Amino acid sequence: MSTLLLNLDFGEPPPKKALEGNAKHRNFVKKRRLLEQRGFLSKKTRPPSKAPKLHSEPPKKGETPRVDGTWKTPSFPKKKTTASSNGSGETLDKKAAVSWVTPAPSKKADSVAAKVDLLGEFQSALPKISSHPTHSQKKGLQKKSSKKNHPQKNAPQNSTQSHSENKCSRAFQKLPQKMVAIDCEMVGTGPKGHVSSLARCSIVNYDGDVLYDEYILPPCQIVDYRTRWSGIRKQHMVNATPFKIARGQILKILTGKIVVGHAIHNDFKALQYFHPKSLTRDTSHIPPLNRKADCPENATVSLKLLTKKLLNRDIQAGKSGHSSVEDAQATMELYKLVEVEWEEHLVQNPPKD
Repeated sequence: MSTLLLNLDFGEPPPKKALEGNAKHRNFVKKRRLLEQRGFLSKKTRPPSKAPKLHSEPPKKGETPRVDGTWKTPSFPKKKTTASSNGSGETLDKKAAVSWVTPAPSKKADSVAAKVDLLGEFQSALPKISSHPTHSQKKGLQKKSSKKNHPQKNAPQNSTQSHSENKCSRAFQKLPQKMVAIDCEMVGTGPKGHVSSLARCSIVNYDGDVLYDEYILPPCQIVDYRTRWSGIRKQHMVNATPFKIARGQILKILTGKIVVGHAIHNDFKALQYFHPKSLTRDTSHIPPLNRKADCPENATVSLKLLTKKLLNRDIQAGKSGHSSVEDAQATMELYKLVEVEWEEHLVQNPPKD
């Protein structure tokens, strides 16, 4: 009780050092409130920390916590201390109780510099916040992302090209197994021998090996053997295969395969057969083949001339007539010269049946 009565003694004037300290503190508080009113400190307040500061004193009765972890004492009438040597010690203890308070700037310093120092102190106490990307950085990121996504625009075109190339390569791999060449020889039947009837048929595979070669007896009486061109004679018809049987055997080989021939529509007509156009290759109507032989692209060039120019070989020579096996083999060899180019053309421009 004695100490309490001593602190409430208002009789003696306070020492000069205490008054000076209080004046400095009041100036500091005024400047801080001015900064708070102008909005410099309202956005940069530090969140309350759960752990108390090292130099802060435990809360006393009636004190409220501050945002920065210190404790605010409610305003009471100022206490006067006795004039003694302990006066300066009491003011120092009060300053130490408020940990965030720093000595006010000197009177000689500029007010603007004081505000900057105070702001720098509070900013240093705030936690570091990750800065958001600037407008130029955002543009750079967008350009990078667009560069990464740009190849995707060309991706569909590349995929279609690769798909067509793969399709062609698969087709080329299957061609040797499913490609045959055919040539037929005809004799004359009907009035004055003007009707062409099948008398011989030869089929070879991709390598030129003979798959079928038979003489065929027409259903009608032969009027003209056409030996000079067909090579057929009367003795060849003695053991010839009847037309119906031979036709069944031939169609069994041709069905589902790519058939190569020269003026092949004449062969199909003699067989009384229609083969799909998508599976038909007629060497008399292939422009790249004519270009290689230095002939007009739309002209129908004979098999004998194409073979001479491109294969440097003579066929259909002499008076003994044509050999259907020799003609079928020459046709297959001619088609191989333009096979890749022509098959790619057909993939892009498929013929309509």
